[in-house]
Amino acid sequence: MKDIQTYQGKKVLVIGFGISGINAAKLMVKLGATVTATDQKQQEEAVIADLQAAGITTITGENPLSLADEGFDYVIKNPGIPYDAPLVAAFVKKGTPIITDVEVASQILAGHLVSVTGSNGKTTTTSLIQAMLAKGLSGRVEYAGNIGVSFAKVAQELGEADTVVTELSSFQLLGAPTIHPHVAVITNIFENHLDYHKTRENYINAKLNITRNQTKDDYLVINWDRDEWQQLANRTEATVIPFSRLNKSHAGAYVENDTFYWQGEEIMPVAKLRLIGPQNIENALAAIAAAKLSGVANEVIVSVLTTFAGVRHRLQFVMDYQDRSFYNDSKSTDIEATEVALQGFKRPVILLAGGLDRGYTFERLVPYFKKHVKELIVFGQCKDKMKDAGLAAGVPVSEAEDAIAAVPLAWEKSTPGDVILLSPANASWDQFPSFEVRGDKFIQAVEELTGQKEED
Repeated sequence: MKDIQTYQGKKVLVIGFGISGINAAKLMVKLGATVTATDQKQQEEAVIADLQAAGITTITGENPLSLADEGFDYVIKNPGIPYDAPLVAAFVKKGTPIITDVEVASQILAGHLVSVTGSNGKTTTTSLIQAMLAKGLSGRVEYAGNIGVSFAKVAQELGEADTVVTELSSFQLLGAPTIHPHVAVITNIFENHLDYHKTRENYINAKLNITRNQTKDDYLVINWDRDEWQQLANRTEATVIPFSRLNKSHAGAYVENDTFYWQGEEIMPVAKLRLIGPQNIENALAAIAAAKLSGVANEVIVSVLTTFAGVRHRLQFVMDYQDRSFYNDSKSTDIEATEVALQGFKRPVILLAGGLDRGYTFERLVPYFKKHVKELIVFGQCKDKMKDAGLAAGVPVSEAEDAIAAVPLAWEKSTPGDVILLSPANASWDQFPSFEVRGDKFIQAVEELTGQKEED
């Protein structure tokens, strides 16, 4: 951890507790700041007591607008809180610097920084890179950020010989004006989070903050398979390293003749990749590029790609049972993610789909249903709309109460050789508090059905 003086004697407000807020507040105390933490939700007494024991003033149950008049030098906000939230907007109007925990963590990090952003594939790519670097480098290698581990906490623990691989959301990057990764990765950019960013241009600009401070001595690893993404490469000073599933460039990592290559050097056949689907071929390419730029040997890269079974809830292989394969893709909370998931299977799929009704319909899924889906089991608020898409595709459709009840029904409909896939194409909030809970409950239902434990 670097010893910095930036916040010594400063007055800092942390808005939003959570993992990022709590660790950021404690870090700011260590850096010599006077810290107040506020959250509009009531917090558990143990959490409040822990913060107060660290010397932090706490406010819960509200975010008083009067805080904007108390002379704070910096505001650290939870990344998910929008800038037009009343208290945050008040500080925006005053011109108070508003940052995220990622900004402070990057400032104190003594070791090497590899950062990953994008619309899809961030978590899998981050996990692959961390696994490769952990096996291939001599120092300690951790992952942190949007992957669910506090960057502010991890950064305090690492020395100069160590590395952190960070997954960074557009929300986090907006509040990280000085972040400077040596290797930055952009997996892809689709249309996302426009309720927060208001325009696609704002969203793209937030993503490009990952490379804002890079120089020619740094690297930007970027997906080369769309013209738009290629054009983004003109907006960096870093050395651009493309990756391409569609063989559009040989300057970085690419696929040719069903084989992974790095700058003309053969790595391994694509068929040996344990992860399935075209999106995971792209994630593997991005990870290969980041690992090679970090000095990792080919045999280490191959070892990870042939054994890594996936990130939980993201097209995660659960188990094989009586010649059926179960997959948990609960993280697929939109249509595009389910489209991608279905393209990864050549075997017949019994698809479990449905969830929160956000007002849209599912005509886009019809061609994917026709090509990949043997049987559709629907549930949740939007089950009727999902059912309409299934019927339009000529696929048999059954209804279940929820994703758990759908498991034994899917088994009844299945025959040897089938894939039973939870890929809902919808958020979980109509029936579950999160996609993680939905996925965990699905796995439990599979374990109860089969009498076996999920595979590691």
